[in-house]
Amino acid sequence: MNFDLIYTTIMYIFVFLFGVCIGSFLNVCIYRLPLGESLIKSNSHCMTCGTPIRKRDLIPVISWCMLRGKCHACGAKISPRYTVVELLNGVLYLWVFLHFDVVISPLYASLVSLMFSALIVVFFMDWDTQLINTGVVIFIGVLAIPKYIFCQRSCPTTLTSMILGAFIISIPLLIISLVSHEKAMGMGDVYLMAAAGLFLGAQNIAVAMLIALIVGSICGIILKRINGDSVFAFGPYLSVGIAVSALYGDKIAQWYTDFTGINEMMEETAALITGLF
Repeated sequence: MNFDLIYTTIMYIFVFLFGVCIGSFLNVCIYRLPLGESLIKSNSHCMTCGTPIRKRDLIPVISWCMLRGKCHACGAKISPRYTVVELLNGVLYLWVFLHFDVVISPLYASLVSLMFSALIVVFFMDWDTQLINTGVVIFIGVLAIPKYIFCQRSCPTTLTSMILGAFIISIPLLIISLVSHEKAMGMGDVYLMAAAGLFLGAQNIAVAMLIALIVGSICGIILKRINGDSVFAFGPYLSVGIAVSALYGDKIAQWYTDFTGINEMMEETAALITGLF
């Protein structure tokens, strides 16, 4: 019997279930943060009749299925998005730990997973309200500290790259925000890219921005075709870009430099400058 395989499988199952449970808390954040409500003091309740939700109805995913998506008291429909957020967070946690290996890099995988949870809050909150909570953004930035101190073997990043990452994208966005009086770009987007840049470093935050621009442009065209409105939140697309870059930023950057021949150009330029002196 392969005990290592059994142990690893159990660990991945635990990671998924833990992610689903955290996803339940994310739903609370997405709903309450824009309203300025406490995340821990008030009990969960039905949005229609106000009836407190029973403890047995708070089991992530399962309770929604058992209730068939309806309030036990008034029968009002409960949005399936609550379950989507829970499952999404569980799947992302599993994806992250599979990508970085639950045994080899558990701490770094945990930090990336926590960042993904924060990005889910940013995604849905900004989608609903076009607002990004500053506290959530600060949380992402704080994650960069233990990453730099304890995860150099799993993800070596220089302090220079982290500091440069915090400004390389956020400063241009800040200029756009100031010039447009926050009509073209909100300050929440600026803070988000500064915090994420601190975590990802200069190269990967640039990749994140590129992905966000591509995905945002495509989705923006589709949304304009559907509802005729050209105004949309950019935070969700930044969140997607940051998430993809956290997992595949290095590979995407390497592919891009190989495809464009930038590395060869830089090496030839460096050799030419060296030859002159």
